[in-house]
Amino acid sequence: MTRHKPATPPPDADAFARAAAELDARRPVRGRALREIVSILAEGDTGRAARELDAHLAAHPGDADAMSLMARAQVRLGRREEALVLLARCLELAPDFALARFNHANLLFKLGKFQAALDELERLLAGDAGNPLFRQMKADVLESVGESVQALAIFKQLADENPGRAESWINYGHILRAVGRQDESVAAYRRAIACRASCGLAYWAIANMKAARIGDDEVRAMQAALAGPGLAGTDRVYLGFALGRALEDRKLYAGSFEHYAKANAALRLGTGYDAEVTSRLVAQSRALFTKDFFAVREGAGSGRRDPIFVLSLPRSGSTLVEQILASHSMIEGAGELDDIQALARRLRREKGGYPGRLAALEPAALTALGEAYIENTRVHRKLGRPFFVDKKPANLHHIGLIHAILPHAKIVDVRRHPAACCLSGFKNHFTTARPNLAEFGRFYRDYVALLAHFDSVLPGKIHRVIYEDLVADPQRETRRLLDYLGLPFEESCLRFYDTRRTVLTPSSEQVRRPISSEAVDHWRNYEPWLGPLIASLGTALTCYPAVPAELR
Repeated sequence: MTRHKPATPPPDADAFARAAAELDARRPVRGRALREIVSILAEGDTGRAARELDAHLAAHPGDADAMSLMARAQVRLGRREEALVLLARCLELAPDFALARFNHANLLFKLGKFQAALDELERLLAGDAGNPLFRQMKADVLESVGESVQALAIFKQLADENPGRAESWINYGHILRAVGRQDESVAAYRRAIACRASCGLAYWAIANMKAARIGDDEVRAMQAALAGPGLAGTDRVYLGFALGRALEDRKLYAGSFEHYAKANAALRLGTGYDAEVTSRLVAQSRALFTKDFFAVREGAGSGRRDPIFVLSLPRSGSTLVEQILASHSMIEGAGELDDIQALARRLRREKGGYPGRLAALEPAALTALGEAYIENTRVHRKLGRPFFVDKKPANLHHIGLIHAILPHAKIVDVRRHPAACCLSGFKNHFTTARPNLAEFGRFYRDYVALLAHFDSVLPGKIHRVIYEDLVADPQRETRRLLDYLGLPFEESCLRFYDTRRTVLTPSSEQVRRPISSEAVDHWRNYEPWLGPLIASLGTALTCYPAVPAELR
């Protein structure tokens, strides 16, 4: 039987590329049919590859190589749970299939199954302790579950062992930043730039830090890189955002906005955005989650009171609110957890879709889902405190689900001035979707309408923190927040900047400094270019912080 010959890395390949090639070479794809499917996948025709793999597996149901390839196709098609099942079966048939086990670990990690991912990685490392791919993924998982000391040690080792690899210094810089070692973080990012002069991500990481400033020489270097030939698309996008921030720091707002706009346009080409998807989900939620819906399910769901959901639009101050809460002796900050979104994705695949599927679930099923959430999030709780914060902004789309399965959980909505919030999103690099300015305004209006609906059907359920009020009077707003939670006031919540904890969001520097009002009206510096945003916001802007009548 013929074997597919894996690609050989070039002589100057780094340790990671060599490890990837060696992993592929351990089990070359065999047979003409599967080799052709590999070529189809490489060409990007995933649908055709999946169809051919379906036919092949029907004839050869025990072919582990075909299962591994089908899992790859399913991941590309957005069917990660199906891929997980395929890889588990593949490893039952071929337990020594290292590449499949590595992909299985990666998928477990992405699906939030952290302990299972670590178990797979330990098995891989038992046979290849020095493999940089395995070690880096282990550090990624450890960082995600709050084991920052162990993760930091691994990232440092990888950077020291690969001093010419920009990506290793970036990873090391990221975790240094997360644990509050900003100066060392900046130094690591600059080591990445020394490795690769056009490393856009490293420049953006520095530009996006309050504790650092892009120097004039670095501005000129970024401008030269953008003007030169052969610049990778991702570097172009990151350099655009970084130059936008550098010029903003110099109060050169026209040039700053131009770079932000170009970076947004380039990023949109790779991510896209369909505003109708969000509007449709909001409409479905408002139609389904009525007072009657919750009344007939009274008593369903888990009785646990541990979770505090802090939700918002991105760049609204939710990280600050989490840090204030995590400074209380009874609350632990668990960060941005994916568990609620993972549950929504699962329900979306079931009959009725999401959120419609919830209407068919029996009370016992809702209770089981709530208990499963509590169990799955236990890995993030290190301090033994009675309450914890799940600070995933996107949970704002799942308030109905949260209340159905965890009716005693507290929900905090952090709301910021619409122009300031949307502009801040426009100025920051997010890769999951990329609205234009007008779409940012529509998204904000959908958010206001959705939260107004839940304020109506679940009065008193959601506590709202207005960011500008928090900045103006931190003590008053903190006391109001703790009163809502039923917890005593503690002075440590006002000294949140002294609380030592790992913060993985882009706001990690801000929460290590006292509250400042400098960002409240900063958006007005860009007002001449915000016409599409202001028009799309409409009454959501002019009525803020009140809710316009047509959105109630």
